[in-house]
Amino acid sequence: MLTGKSPDIVVIGAGVVGAACAYYAARSGLSVTVIDRGPVAGGTTGAGEGNLLVSDKEPGPELELALLSASLWQELTEALPPDIEFEAKGGLVVASDATRLTALRVFATAQSATGVKAVEVPGDSLHELEPHLAPGLPGAFLYPQDAQVQPALAAAHLLHASGAEVRLGEEVTGILTGSSGEIRGVRTALGELHTRHVVNAAGTWGGSVAGLAGVSLPVLPRRGFVLVTEPLPRLVRHKVYAADYVADVASGSAELQTSAVVEGTPAGPVLIGASRERVGFDRSLSVEVLRRLAGQATTLFPVLAGVSAMRTYAGFRPYLPDHLPAIGPDPRVAGLFHACGHEGAGIGLAPATGLLVAGMLTGGELPLRAEPFAPDRFEDQW
Repeated sequence: MLTGKSPDIVVIGAGVVGAACAYYAARSGLSVTVIDRGPVAGGTTGAGEGNLLVSDKEPGPELELALLSASLWQELTEALPPDIEFEAKGGLVVASDATRLTALRVFATAQSATGVKAVEVPGDSLHELEPHLAPGLPGAFLYPQDAQVQPALAAAHLLHASGAEVRLGEEVTGILTGSSGEIRGVRTALGELHTRHVVNAAGTWGGSVAGLAGVSLPVLPRRGFVLVTEPLPRLVRHKVYAADYVADVASGSAELQTSAVVEGTPAGPVLIGASRERVGFDRSLSVEVLRRLAGQATTLFPVLAGVSAMRTYAGFRPYLPDHLPAIGPDPRVAGLFHACGHEGAGIGLAPATGLLVAGMLTGGELPLRAEPFAPDRFEDQW
């Protein structure tokens, strides 16, 4: 059975990465259908803080992707409604001692050669930027290119602006292939939808979707919690995080890691993270994680010690072993494209990912080198 008109592309996943793929593919003149088993932003996107960061990335392919995305997010703020809550508030990376400040200085110097703007802030000037920051800190680095959006709204408005057909609450249960193994469509409980191109933007479940096409992609879930405070006056002006966060992002450890990440929101609540651990898809509340997050946040901002936490939520970052997303065509299945595995950076990296995928689909000129993101790069390891 064939249901609906055959689109040029079917995107599996209605998170922010899938939405960006739909947006840029439609702008390239392609017809797009987006399918998701849940609501828009029902997975990792909806559990994110909306970070658009360059500050936590060392020089290399991911930073190139982040810098391109930063410029694209600026363009998108003109194209999308203001309620995506884009804030170019900058990030402040704080050192707790002289040794960490020296390490931040080396890190920022390497980044600056790639176009990242980083300004060292001495300890005696920190309170001009963040009046409620703990006293006695030796210094920090300010990254003015860091920003934030409301991720679920950003995904929803990108999808709407794309003009794509969006089918929610409909799980893809099979990927259809032809006699030569090429993509010819997808199967859901409602029937078959024919297409020559499928984009796997299923986030943490990207490995499962790849498996439907008969290929392996070692995407693993990496759980994280966020604490949300009661609405407050603007106590925290920037995205502020401890220097240890940079190392945690780059780590491949499966063990629990926490480092203070604190930021205000236009609506008033302060968001507190970040934790990382590989525990499968276990959503169980961890009192130990919440205790650590609260303790580290109040060490950084003592004023938060008297503030109530209203709720907490968990999400799963789509982790790949080399910390780079899989973006582009899968040479093992003609017509299959991947756009997943962005770990905790998917919201920030979504526009550049969508632009790359659209360029690959149409044969257009690509804005950066895509080889480091090749989806089959793990084939010899798995």
